[in-house]
Amino acid sequence: MSKSLTGDYEKDNKTIASLLRADKSYDILVKKIKVADKKATFYGVDGFIKEEVVEKMFEYFTKIPVEDMTKIQDARQFIDNFITYIECDIQTNVDKAVTMALSGALVMLLEGFKEVIIIDARTYPARGVEEPESDKVLRGAHEGFVETLVFNTALIRRKIRDPMLTMELFSVGNKSKTDVIVCYIDGKADEKKLNAVRKKLRQIDVDALSMGQESLKECMMPAQPWNPYPKVRYTERPDTASACIFDGNILIITDGSPSVMIVPTGIFDFVQDINDYYFSPCVGTFLRYIRAAVFLLSFLLVPFWYLMVKMPDRIPEWLHFMAIKEPAEVSVITQIFVIEFVIDVLKLASLNTPSALSNSFSVVGALVLGEFAVSSGLFANEVVLFMAFVAIANFTQPSYELGYAIKLSRLLVLILTALFDVWGFIIGIAATLLTVCLTKTIDGYTYLYPLLPFNKKALGSLLVRKSIKMKMNDDN
Repeated sequence: MSKSLTGDYEKDNKTIASLLRADKSYDILVKKIKVADKKATFYGVDGFIKEEVVEKMFEYFTKIPVEDMTKIQDARQFIDNFITYIECDIQTNVDKAVTMALSGALVMLLEGFKEVIIIDARTYPARGVEEPESDKVLRGAHEGFVETLVFNTALIRRKIRDPMLTMELFSVGNKSKTDVIVCYIDGKADEKKLNAVRKKLRQIDVDALSMGQESLKECMMPAQPWNPYPKVRYTERPDTASACIFDGNILIITDGSPSVMIVPTGIFDFVQDINDYYFSPCVGTFLRYIRAAVFLLSFLLVPFWYLMVKMPDRIPEWLHFMAIKEPAEVSVITQIFVIEFVIDVLKLASLNTPSALSNSFSVVGALVLGEFAVSSGLFANEVVLFMAFVAIANFTQPSYELGYAIKLSRLLVLILTALFDVWGFIIGIAATLLTVCLTKTIDGYTYLYPLLPFNKKALGSLLVRKSIKMKMNDDN
């Protein structure tokens, strides 16, 4: 149950110190000084406080004349008269004051007042805003989000200087109290979708977001735990995030995560990429169609090829090049599954390999294993070729989640094809399409929007990379 300050300096001091466990946690700082004729105690966390700012404040507080202090009636007047630092507030709730202290703010308890003063003179350890490794561009800004929330919001504000840009703060987690920002442009974002996101955030009842953004996503997503298709997009680029906001999307920014979530997200959104917008509309549209084609080929090519080679006599003459010239000792379906497994093993190995060696390790490992498998007669050249294409195709779009969703769907179609031949292939395709149709976005909308329900304008924007003038005309 929330408690309010009593106004009794000694009692409130003991309450706050007890809740912060100041006597047991070495990083909890407690500093007592004299402000004119009144006692004052400051609480903060070591490593979060801007020491140079606090030092100047202390120096000024200790020089406040007693006669000036007698004119002050409450904490708000004290802030207005004696604190020049811009980020200040008052708080009467003890639990909220403790949370602010643990978040890095400086909490000031002054004798005779029923409120504490919150001085947001905090700073967080942070790395530079370098370009993200997994989201690079040939042209454009080479900057990326970091793990510090205030830096990320500033990077967006730098690109969108519109007063309608709104950043709503939520606190999620009963114990972690993680800061989460919902970012949108008022008037562009759909109000129903905004209310759906706000409602989900307020309904989250967990102790902590132990895995940050991923934990938040799991708490907000519709109950479809066995559906592999991603319900949100991620970006580590401020320019991508800003472009999505202008399109009416909503950003969810989690403190401690170097990427932001873009909602709502449908299956067609994944054909877009930031590189489309750093080329002319013609080239950008071409890249978008290439990406969509590779997306389909990575799903259908191997199952279709396996269906053909399963019974060589069914291969048409014009597709005869797909036939296996030198059959291997291992069955084709086994070869495919083994290579799928090996590809994931190489991915995991490269993640745990020092960055200076990871690229060469993956290349050398793939070459050595592939050459040995073919030369020993265990694998056919055609199997290695098609699976190599699939492995490369997964990197044409930046979403790892979508890559694995396609992979699992492909494996399902392969298994059904191996068991039931042509009917298995058809059932696998139908099951995948049904899964996509039944997938819901974070706000409960269909995953196939803007195809279902049909929205000609939105679908046109996805199919064709429009110029700035064309988009302005559409908006007007």
